[in-house]
Amino acid sequence: MEFNISDVPFSRYGSYLVFSTDLESGELLLRDVHGGDESESTIFKIEVIKNGNPVPYSIKVSETKLTLMGAENPQDEINICISEEDMIHIEARGIGLRFNAVKTRYDNVLQYDLDKWEYHFYSKEIKMMFSLIEGNVALNAPWKIVGNESIAMDVETKEDYMHLVIESYKTVWKCKNFESYEMAQKKVDECYGDWIKSMPEVLERYKASRELASYITWSCVVHPQDKLTRYAMYMSKNSMNNIWSWDNCFNAMMLSLNHPGLALDQLLLFVDNQDECGIYPDFINDRYSSFSCCKPPIHAWAFSKIRKNNNFFNTRDVVETMYESLSRATEYWLVYRRKNKNTLPLYNHGNDSGWDNASVFHMGIPVESPDLAAHLIRQMDILSEMADELGKMEDKDRWRKEADDMYELLMKRLWSGNGFSAIVHAAQEREIPYRTSLLLRLPIVIGYRFPTEITASIVTSLKDDFESTFGLATESYKSPLYKEDGYWLGPVWAPVMYLIIDALNSLGYSSIAKDYAQRFCNATITGGMAENFDPFTGKGLVDPAFTWTSSVFLMLAKEYL
Repeated sequence: MEFNISDVPFSRYGSYLVFSTDLESGELLLRDVHGGDESESTIFKIEVIKNGNPVPYSIKVSETKLTLMGAENPQDEINICISEEDMIHIEARGIGLRFNAVKTRYDNVLQYDLDKWEYHFYSKEIKMMFSLIEGNVALNAPWKIVGNESIAMDVETKEDYMHLVIESYKTVWKCKNFESYEMAQKKVDECYGDWIKSMPEVLERYKASRELASYITWSCVVHPQDKLTRYAMYMSKNSMNNIWSWDNCFNAMMLSLNHPGLALDQLLLFVDNQDECGIYPDFINDRYSSFSCCKPPIHAWAFSKIRKNNNFFNTRDVVETMYESLSRATEYWLVYRRKNKNTLPLYNHGNDSGWDNASVFHMGIPVESPDLAAHLIRQMDILSEMADELGKMEDKDRWRKEADDMYELLMKRLWSGNGFSAIVHAAQEREIPYRTSLLLRLPIVIGYRFPTEITASIVTSLKDDFESTFGLATESYKSPLYKEDGYWLGPVWAPVMYLIIDALNSLGYSSIAKDYAQRFCNATITGGMAENFDPFTGKGLVDPAFTWTSSVFLMLAKEYL
């Protein structure tokens, strides 16, 4: 597979190192995604040079090799692979590279040993060792009191060949013997080959989508470090360089089929970082976990789906660990996110729902929204079943009663006979006039509790108000608030599609579920694995290389098509 690294970054499983091209300037960038999406990721701007002068070049990239080809001589070529999680191998013939550091005040480079140079990136809290195996290096790094004023390293061929190794680490470099470029390339090729073989098979028409989804999920994993206690599948290595606490559920579900240990890690990362009050972090990166917001409580449902995929998750130890954590996470909503027993739990911000700018939140905060109650009711129903399995009879009855009580309150407060509404709690309670968000149809996830006429009315609303060429619009296309590229005000999103398709299928609407799965999968043919899609053109929007889109595609294509 060939792809454009301005859209889909070149990286590998476990690595924080990334190659991209800048969308505007076209410059080749070496990036590092430590520190999350609020940390500047570009560490070097790279030029292709010959005899010390920049020369034009073209780029060819596959899943495991980045090739730079000189425009003036077809034999001039540079090959790059990320052979190990923290190691880059580069070989060149005829042309070389100039690394221009994008530095902050204290960043510096020092001569570590003969043919070795160590870069210190203070802002990233990392070091990088440049080891020259073959070739020539010219360093231009004038010192200015507390750091190098600028840093430019030219690495060129010697007797028409160059081999350079770049390593990233946090504290000290460990001496080692380097293998040849050929062996390094073979190593990463084998790693990716094993991964793609393990991905779900799909229909022939979705072959290109499967290749792209497989690469994105593989290349977006980073290794454990500091706050990241386990391997984490980031949402993207473009800009969203964190793992979020509902995105992780969809990635875990896909991984559970053939990578159960990695799948469980996506959930246990949040168990490891769970606050004493019970809430999971909104997101985690290597440097910190954020509790500024949170995400909707879909985690018990995700775990129940995972358990059906693989018996690995059905051992008593795993079930007990998840039960205790999910219980505490649920208690958080019951204790800290409701005013009293006569109101439903509240979203304090649109980000808490995952639907940041949905029309439900346009009147202010906090919001009493039916989707939150529905997610919690289903979560408590599942916890009751898990308690029964674990022999916790008192817990079983308590969770069932909590779910029953919340269901009764949901229908009393937010169901009006022709649909669900939401309430904003400001100086006084006020019903939100906008009923055009797909968020208000998400209670279909507890359709197993509804009278058939309520379920049928939601299904009719999906068809009449939200159904589009490539799935379900997140804001009704009849609404004055609808925008094709409006984030949660129109575009089709992978997680919502999976939640609703799964609910429809379980409620007996299997033909509609299959139809919606096909519409969404067709969007990936047009728009790739984008963060979201234009409902009627399928154009990929926002981030073009997203993991939960990839995971949802792989699951829907396998399960329904």
